[in-house]
Amino acid sequence: MRPSGRRFDEIRQISIETGVARHAEGSALIRLGGTEVLCAASVEGRVPGFLRGQGEGWVTAEYGMLPRATHKRGEREAAKGKQSGRTQEIQRLIGRSLRAMVDRKAMGEITITLDCDVLNADGGTRCASITGGYVALALALATLRRNNVMKANPLLGPVAAISCGIYRGVAVLDLDYPEDSAAETDANFILTPDGGIIEIQATAETGRFNDAAFMAMMALARQGVAALFEAQAKALA
Repeated sequence: MRPSGRRFDEIRQISIETGVARHAEGSALIRLGGTEVLCAASVEGRVPGFLRGQGEGWVTAEYGMLPRATHKRGEREAAKGKQSGRTQEIQRLIGRSLRAMVDRKAMGEITITLDCDVLNADGGTRCASITGGYVALALALATLRRNNVMKANPLLGPVAAISCGIYRGVAVLDLDYPEDSAAETDANFILTPDGGIIEIQATAETGRFNDAAFMAMMALARQGVAALFEAQAKALA
């Protein structure tokens, strides 16, 4: 039995609310069980120095957790004067995942930054950030097209992410914190609706896992992202 009482192949309740950050060109508040992440897309009419003059756009991300997003207050990274290695790794993953589904030539020399702020953390915050970040990005690009900033839609398709793991010897879908903190194996799958794979992160926390365990998690991930794609489409309808 999972701590939450869910079936091994059951995703947590998901909702995506748009327009929460009123001043952003696109925004989405994603709730996945007890995890809540506010994703806001901001547009700038310039690109990083290494892209200037090449006619390509850029999509990047920043990630952070509010001090009381977790059970105990965490110190603000701004107060420390530097980001943790975990924060840097997660925001790079979010940026890579969203850039993979954008035709940057069609963007022109524009930068879109996704700010993903965790309001409440109960496992799967990076996956929720990618899933909600896609909605915020799609809304920002729609705003640019309405304003005739770009002619074609640069989006190549949706992208979503979900966690899976081996918990008490069984492959389970969409880990919450009690499972994530005790899982034998923890994996994150960033996938597309047409069967594409953007990135997979899989780590054996205790011992090892084999091909059969990996394929079991992969099958669960495919099942789980189908519900996420449906939620994204509903939010963008």
